[in-house]
Amino acid sequence: MTAGRFSLYLDLIRWNRPAGWLLLLWPTWSALWLAQGGFPGWHLLIVFTLGTVLMRSAGCCINDVADREFDRHVKRTAERPVTSGKVGVGEALALGAVLALLAFGLVLTTNAATIVWSFAALAVTLAYPYAKRFIAMPQAVLGVAFSFGIPMAFAAVRSGVPTEAWALLLGNLFWVLAYDTEYAMVDRDDDLRIGIQTSAITLGRFDVAAIMIFYAVYLIVWAGVLANQTANDYFLAGIFVAAAQAVWHFFLIRSRSREGCFKAFRLNHWLGLAVFGGVALSLGV
Repeated sequence: MTAGRFSLYLDLIRWNRPAGWLLLLWPTWSALWLAQGGFPGWHLLIVFTLGTVLMRSAGCCINDVADREFDRHVKRTAERPVTSGKVGVGEALALGAVLALLAFGLVLTTNAATIVWSFAALAVTLAYPYAKRFIAMPQAVLGVAFSFGIPMAFAAVRSGVPTEAWALLLGNLFWVLAYDTEYAMVDRDDDLRIGIQTSAITLGRFDVAAIMIFYAVYLIVWAGVLANQTANDYFLAGIFVAAAQAVWHFFLIRSRSREGCFKAFRLNHWLGLAVFGGVALSLGV
């Protein structure tokens, strides 16, 4: 493989834009700490960290193949490797398959419950790229995909998924709705022109208000579910810092400018880090 080809593969999996896998990582790490009641051990930490990066990268390959006809009409995505023809469809799918298999190899080092749930996670990952063709708010499907590390983390630690894990997944889904609607606002004009569905289009003039509600639901659900486990100043500080960032995002997106909405989206991983930091410090790093 030439250096140029390797560079194209890195571009395909968004290696230079780590915000995507960080958005997956923070709730997954939070779930590991919560399931264990503290530091989950190096084995699970490494498995879920590498697995998150690998599956996000595989998802990028699948998404770019599925969206290649749409992406060529959007200024921000027209030069993606598959869309521009620099990487072939079969080549991208093969790379995605290799990355997914590597992630599955990591899952095999855990337990039977985690292995079973990994198939459900894969199914949602494969379904998301096509959701925007049929669902008015495909971000909800992405919300499930980007939250599935939570039940898998609980399964890896406890060999089962308790009710609290599903409640946390539901809360996290609203966070994904918030930041991916910000992302969709960047491309709203192009998406309207080419006829695909997004939450930014569906919500219309209520988009900013809805995003703030989504942030509030996320933080309220997580604070409510974890009130007994993490009832100390560290966790409350984490929630407060996350809430302050959500308020800042309101000022970034209220004018609906492309630059402001994209900046808000890119900075969301800091909001997730604040919540994780509160969880980890409250339980013991």
